[in-house]
Formats: sequence, C-alpha cells, structure tokens
Amino acid sequence: MLSRAFTKPKRSFKEYGENSRSGSISEYDDCIVGFIDDLPLIPCENNGPSLSLKEVLRTSVSVMGENARGLTEKVVLSNARLCTLKRFRKVIVRKSEFGRRVEKLAQVCNNCDYLVPITAYLYAKRIKLVVSDYYPMGSLADLLSGGRRGQTALNWNERVIIIESIARAISFIHGQSPETVKNMKMNVHGNIKSSNIMINIDLTARLSDYGFVQLADCVEDCDTKEKRATTHNIYCENLSQKSDVFNFGMVLLDMLAGVQDLSYMDCIVKQEESIKQGDIPFFEFHMKGKERKQALKVLEIALACTSSLPETRPSIHQILFDLTHLLKTSK
Repeated sequence: MLSRAFTKPKRSFKEYGENSRSGSISEYDDCIVGFIDDLPLIPCENNGPSLSLKEVLRTSVSVMGENARGLTEKVVLSNARLCTLKRFRKVIVRKSEFGRRVEKLAQVCNNCDYLVPITAYLYAKRIKLVVSDYYPMGSLADLLSGGRRGQTALNWNERVIIIESIARAISFIHGQSPETVKNMKMNVHGNIKSSNIMINIDLTARLSDYGFVQLADCVEDCDTKEKRATTHNIYCENLSQKSDVFNFGMVLLDMLAGVQDLSYMDCIVKQEESIKQGDIPFFEFHMKGKERKQALKVLEIALACTSSLPETRPSIHQILFDLTHLLKTSK
C-alpha cells in the first residue's frame, strides 16, 4: 500500500470522483491511502519515460499553483528530469474518454514548438492527472510579478519575443482541422492567461493547458472562493476562438502596462490618443523611438482583441500577420 511516507505534500488533496460535488484540494494526502498497488502512467511520447504514480507523487517538491480546476506541482524525477504535474479536482468525462482526449491534445502539443508537450497521464479511481514538461523560468505571470517587485524586469525586445510566440501558439491551435473530434473542440484553447504561458531560457514562450477545460470542471472550496473574492478575473471563460482572442488581448495589456482590471478598459479606450501622444504615462517600462512605435501598435492590437463585441475582434491569423509585419518593418 502507498503510504504517506512516500510523499512530501506541500498541501493536501482531497479526491474528487466523477460524481463529487464538493471538497477541498488542500487535503490531498488522504487520497493516497487506499491505493493497493502502484499504478503506471500512460505515456504520450514515443519512447517516453516510464513513470509510475508512486514516483511522481513522492518526488513532488513544491506547489506551483492552485485554482478551482486543480493543483499544479513541480516534480523532480529520480533521473533528475523536471516535470509539471497537474491534478484535476473534478474530471467531466469517463476514463476512456479522458484518455482519448489527453492523447489527442498531446498529439497537437507535441507537434508545435509553441505549446507545452504532454508527457503522460493517469485516470484512477481517486486521482486524475497529466504530466507535462517543466520550464525553470516559470510562467509569464511569474516574470511580470517579479519585475514589479523589484527583480529584473523584461525589456521590450524580450516582451516582443514572448508576444510573437503566444500568437503563433494560438494560431496553431485555431488552425486545427478537423475543428471538432467527437464532441471535443480542437481549434480552441479555452484558458489563455499569463500563468499558462511558460517561458524558455531563450525567452520564447510555450502555451500550456491546451484543451484542459474540456477535461475537468471547476470546483470552488473555501480557499478558491476567498482568492476569487480578492482578485479580479479579467479573462473570458467561454470556449470559443473569440474568447481566446479576448484573453490574448488581456495578456498584451498586462505585458504593456500591468492592466489587470477590466474596469480600466473604458478609460484606456477613451485616453488612447493621449497615450499615443505621450500626454498620459501608460507603459510600465521605459522605451522610445522604434520601440515605442511598436508598443503603440501592440496596444492597438490589444484594444481590438478586447472589444466588447466579439464579432469585431480580429482573427489570430490577422493578428499574427500584423505582428510579423510590424516587427519586419521596424527593424
């Protein structure tokens, strides 16, 4: 039997079965008791590493994040390989469908340089999880937050690299064909936000959690309700390409000026001309000349993406074309 001695939980995780309605993710070590045998994870890569449930649980070293959909942990395997472990609170599909969906998502992710590869998964009675690659630079949210706390902030050129990478990731997803496979939308991400944008050492970016909203539902507990009450959810949660574009626009505004509150949107639109003229300080980093022209153009794109009328938002393919043209003509 797996015991608590095999794990070093930073939080606990209370198991959510298919019919669960409530509970706390902060008590997960109770779910470990009850496993009679170790369980092998199902690999999503050809010649991928052979992983077991016991190994990934006992080598979890820290909690990277927690939300209403699940828990994300950093795992250091016995061969020193770093991975990210994501456990879901409440899976919305049965075992066979869960496996089929994860494997289909993995096929897409593992064929794009701008999406986080999926390594393995497991659907067991008491735990459902996905393992993916780990990025030591952390997420875009981490880097932006660190810069605002006095750490080295991203300069404009570094932000441009990240912006283009994200646009290419979304473009790859939105270009998927067929668009739907057995009731699963393949051409929508569904949860684009700065904490789901992972940064490589060369500062290119990879988008994580592609399609995960079609695997698991949100479950609110006391912790997540309290967190939601004290923070502003600036992202659109509809499963559509127009919502993906809106969320990309909000990521751009965060990168440009730290905008993390929708109540500022009307003010930005009204003051856009004054911002362009430099009459109102807006950008959170210093720049001038060519860089400022680029940033103003990106601001235009961000405002178009976040239009209150979904039908007026540009496609990601048009956005990527504009960004590529902007970067080429500004060199």
